[in-house]
This record gives sequence, structure tokens and C-alpha cells, in this order.
Amino acid sequence: MDVVDIDAAFERFEETWSPRLAASLNGQELKVAKLEGAFVWHSHPDADELFWVIEGDLTIELREEPDRHLSAGQLGVVPAGVEHRPVADGLAKVVLFEPAGTENTGDAEGTGRTREVESLED
Repeated sequence: MDVVDIDAAFERFEETWSPRLAASLNGQELKVAKLEGAFVWHSHPDADELFWVIEGDLTIELREEPDRHLSAGQLGVVPAGVEHRPVADGLAKVVLFEPAGTENTGDAEGTGRTREVESLED
């Protein structure tokens, strides 16, 4: 059994909006990411996406619903197909949980923001 220290995981990288793979299970991936500023509007047509804020504050802007604000210790799930845009006012440390292979930019094309998920070991 692998053990992951989430606090230590965040210390292993500096880049924002560049998720790192912390664990895999049952076709799902748990990723850690540092977020700052606004990301791109996108959706994941076939995948729910969980955002769990470890440190900082995160707003999930939604096209069809009121924005959702998450503070440290809170999580929220964006259902599959819902267009959203994460916005961090300051640095936020976030855990993401989603199906393996889910691109960070979902269905948004040509944004230049798509990143391959790197292992924490890289």
C-alpha cells in the first residue's frame, strides 16, 4: 500500500495549473494542483470533477448556475457536462478527483493551457 503525504506533495512543485498525480484507484485519479488566477471555461462531457480545497479559496464559476465558493476543508463536485471555470483569488492548493485520462481543459480547444499530468516522482 502506498502512502501519500498531501502536504509534502504540494512542496514538490511550484507550477500553477499543472496537476500532479498523487494516486490512482479503480480507473480514477487523485491529483494535487496549485491554482492561482482564472482558468479557462470548459466542461468534461463524460466525467464528474471533484475539487477539494486544502489551502486557500477557490470559486467555481458556472455558466448556468450561481458561482460556488470553496474554502479550505470544503469540496464540491462539478457534474459531467457542466461548463465551469475555476478561479483562485491568491494561491489555492487543491486536490482533484476524476476519471483517469481526464484533460484539465476538458472540451476547450486551442487555449494553450492543456497540461499532461505529471507524477509527483518527476
